[in-house]
Parts: sequence; C-alpha cells; structure tokens
Amino acid sequence: MSEIETAKEGRFTVKTAAETHFAWMRTRFAVERTILAWIRTAVSLIAFGFTIVQFFERMQAVPGAVPAVYPNAPNYLGLALIGAGIGSLVVSMWEYRWTINYLWSGDYAAIAGMTPEGRKSPVVAVALVLLVVGIFAFLSVLLRLI
Repeated sequence: MSEIETAKEGRFTVKTAAETHFAWMRTRFAVERTILAWIRTAVSLIAFGFTIVQFFERMQAVPGAVPAVYPNAPNYLGLALIGAGIGSLVVSMWEYRWTINYLWSGDYAAIAGMTPEGRKSPVVAVALVLLVVGIFAFLSVLLRLI
C-alpha cells in the first residue's frame, strides 16, 4: 500500500522522527504566540475602554467644559470595548485549549517527545487573571452607570 493510500485511511501519516518532533514543537510555539497576541489585544481593549470612561468622566468636571450632548455615550463605548476584550480572552482560551488537546491527541502524542504532564503553560494563568481584571473593570463601569 502506498503512502498516499495510507494517508487516505487515516487523516495523516505520523512518522516518529526528529523532523516531525521539531515540527510539532514549532506548531506548539506558534499556538503559544497566537494566544499571547490575543491576550495583548484583549488587554489593549480593556485598558482603552476603561481609559475612555475615566477620561470623559474627568473631562466633564473641568471648569468651563461644555456639557456633553450624550453624557453616557463614553460609558457605553467603554463597556463595549471592555466586553470585547473579555470576549476575546474567552474565545482565545477556548481555542488554545482545543488546539493543545488536539496536539496531544492520538498519534501526535508520540512525536511530542514529552509526557502530558509537561504540557502546562503559564499563559492560561495569565489569561485567567486578565479575565478577572476585565470582569472587574466591566462591573465597575456598569455599576457606576446604573
């Protein structure tokens, strides 16, 4: 049976060799870089949303400032940005867990070259902490608005 026919039976033919191990490692590092980019974007969204709320709140207290036509608009924009940051964190953590589980499943576990206990990454803990910070920022703006 040729290699192409073998690949059609299963999804892929996984060969246990140094090049496939290093390809697996490059894929794993690419997944880590991807979630870090998502986290960076989420932090930017949360921080920018909170900054907009704070800036326009203080701007209204400046003597001689013209009152805003829609005074709650910055709060709604800030909530939307903070919510987008929280949403992006949730989606990125879900995608990260799915991809990591896929990389450790089936034939790929053989080319990983490590035990499953060695697959922990601090990036999930960082994402969870930022998720809590984002939820706190969202609730603080929302409760001030109500």
